[in-house]
Amino acid sequence: MITNTELEHKGNLFPTSLISYEHDQDSISFITKNGVRLLIQVLRDNMLRLRYATTGIFAHDFSYAVDENHPHGFNQLKIEETDTHIVITTEKFICKVARDDIRVGMYNLDGKPILEDELGFHWEESFEFGGSFVKMSKTSRDQENYFGLGDKPTNFNLKGKRLSLWNTDQYAYGKDTAELYKAVPFYMGLHNNMSYGIFFDNTFKTHFDFCAERRNVTSFWADGGEMNYYFIFGPQMDDVLTTYTDLTGKPELPPMWALGFHQCKWSYYPESKVKEITSKFRELNFPCDAIYLDIDYMDGFRCFTWNKEYFPDPKRMVSELEEDGFKTVAIIDPGIKIDLSYDIFKEALEKDYFCRRADGPYMRGKVWPGECYFPDFTNPEVREWWSGLYRELIGDIGVKGVWNDMNEPAVMEVPGKTFPLDVRHDYDGHRCSHRKAHNIYGMQMARATYEGVKRYNFPKRPFIITRANYSGGQRYTSTWTGDNVATWEHLWLANIQIQRLCISGMSFSGSDIGGFAEQPSGELYARWVQLGVFHPFCRVHSSGDHGEQEPWFFGDEILDISRKFVELRYQLLPYLYTAFYNYVQEGIPILKPLVYFDQQDVQTHYRADEFIFGNQILVCPVQEPNVQGRRMYIPRGKWYNFWTDKAVAGGKEMWVDAPLDIMPIFIKEGAVIPKYPVQQYVDEVKIEQMTLDLYYKLGKENSEFYEDAHDGYEYRQNIYSLRTFKLTGKEDEIILQQHKSGKYSSSYSTFKLKFYGLPFKIRKVFYENEEVPLEKLQFNAEEQSMIIDKEFSELHLVG
Repeated sequence: MITNTELEHKGNLFPTSLISYEHDQDSISFITKNGVRLLIQVLRDNMLRLRYATTGIFAHDFSYAVDENHPHGFNQLKIEETDTHIVITTEKFICKVARDDIRVGMYNLDGKPILEDELGFHWEESFEFGGSFVKMSKTSRDQENYFGLGDKPTNFNLKGKRLSLWNTDQYAYGKDTAELYKAVPFYMGLHNNMSYGIFFDNTFKTHFDFCAERRNVTSFWADGGEMNYYFIFGPQMDDVLTTYTDLTGKPELPPMWALGFHQCKWSYYPESKVKEITSKFRELNFPCDAIYLDIDYMDGFRCFTWNKEYFPDPKRMVSELEEDGFKTVAIIDPGIKIDLSYDIFKEALEKDYFCRRADGPYMRGKVWPGECYFPDFTNPEVREWWSGLYRELIGDIGVKGVWNDMNEPAVMEVPGKTFPLDVRHDYDGHRCSHRKAHNIYGMQMARATYEGVKRYNFPKRPFIITRANYSGGQRYTSTWTGDNVATWEHLWLANIQIQRLCISGMSFSGSDIGGFAEQPSGELYARWVQLGVFHPFCRVHSSGDHGEQEPWFFGDEILDISRKFVELRYQLLPYLYTAFYNYVQEGIPILKPLVYFDQQDVQTHYRADEFIFGNQILVCPVQEPNVQGRRMYIPRGKWYNFWTDKAVAGGKEMWVDAPLDIMPIFIKEGAVIPKYPVQQYVDEVKIEQMTLDLYYKLGKENSEFYEDAHDGYEYRQNIYSLRTFKLTGKEDEIILQQHKSGKYSSSYSTFKLKFYGLPFKIRKVFYENEEVPLEKLQFNAEEQSMIIDKEFSELHLVG
């Protein structure tokens, strides 16, 4: 690949001067003397799309990433001409296109530069493959920093990094591994308290250089396809990210059980082993909602089959597990074993559903079943067929979730560990080679799986998890970070990777808790559980080659610590579920890195240990052995230590005690945190009373609490409950107001309010503006709690 320092060398072609432009509704089209065409489309007041055609003719406009129902429209668009530029002004920012070379600059309404082309668009023709390498270089501002790109296992701030996106099976990957399982060509830049985003929607192998080769230049390029990117202006990072997530799509709400604790291993078999594991969880009162079946449940690793020696009656087993509170999740890989006695292989062969090489033979590769052919999931007819294969697994047997693995696609014992580049794909009618389809293969498999599970699990919600993905894949599936390692470095990486995925639009993500490869110590396992219970997806998974990785394997001390934190997750499920609601409604990430939480504080630009879980819980994992505490950064504001209830002022770094049974957790002042009683699995018991933890603040703070039936689709018919709590604190008074929308009626009738940090002794209570005796509210002075009707409107506590 051409390096940045060679960009000006012969072979790179550039647009020449502008000869004309046309404005048609939301689009402005520019033509240069050498036939280059630039099309700028105004999608929203803060978002432009820029496409370049080197021959003046654009290919058919098609994207797997962009949600066809994404919101668009703008309030203002003005086009002006100067001697040097064509100037496009929206309600949020200004775009200038230079007449002499169509280089583009973006500026805020005060004229300050946001992002400017350096060399701008250029290209190099590919005589080997046809088409061109398409390239873009931008000027980097002083102290500009970069964030995003999905699951990259590197420093959270990407400044100084050079990375590429090519979905790759990377067993036991390490820090700075160049290519992992996902391609998310979206990043955010931040300088001078202005944030913007770039989404480079190109499914070929793409590359990003964040000032690695030249300290004042950032660039992105692709091995083929079109220079097609979206510019999104904030100036706040949350504006950028929610706009990007609107563009690429938001998922539906997962069932609440999918947010519980999950246990997985390669592999739990036979049935007696599965029952032994699940029974042990219940015996030890260790909450768990899902048990996973890896490839050994199949007959010779043939997808959609069962090994009847290991699992003689899977329907009965799955039903019995569900009676004990366990949902069963089964793995499905893309490789279909070459076996004419295997009905699924035979049907796909007869219908010509498998991928072919350039000259006609089927793509043949070795994976777990041996020699396999691979369905072309870019063909809508194949996706429909694949969806239908879930009828028995989901509809008849009762499996509740599906785990798609090896779908980068991974192929064993071949160079590059994937399909040869000449493999052909339908690409929804836009036929192409694997060079273009590789990065979306796993996403389209997950899409087909999602449609099948949703169809046969109806009226319940589907749960899908995939290893490989592309931007927009969050519409169909959750994900995890792949085959990590049981090391302290990988604990650190897991923390960064999930934060990075969350600000890349893929919030429903987690890591293999404890590490997939090798064996963790008890201390490492406990610290990883502490982190993992604050990740949106929470699953222990291991390869099984090295030893056991169930929580009781490490002895009573580690078991008790792990149980303590998993129980905390179950208490916080209504808080997490509310965060998911905000994610699926507004695109708000479930985990918020400190830079996202407070981009004005430059200290946050270089920190990644700490993150905000939901909107009001600050978490900082312990990431090294043999320590009794750590230094951490507390963001601006006032925060309560979850363990001691002591309030601290933020905006600084400080020491926090953290013996093995403690991980630093802080609650934002003014927060109202809803909590369940501890359950062994979601909906094990009928909730008789909800707890609300209220943290005093001198001033005002809003909190939310979302509820529905935890599964199904009635919430789409307004059968939900969204409570907004407004807490107002004064020196000797605290006021709590509630507003509720939606028609869902929960099983409980009362809230137990627990107050933290009150600077006064409660002497009077006014309930709905009438004074009420403390004893009537069952006031407990020792724990500072009282019980009130869940439908209250206003409560005053007076000192």
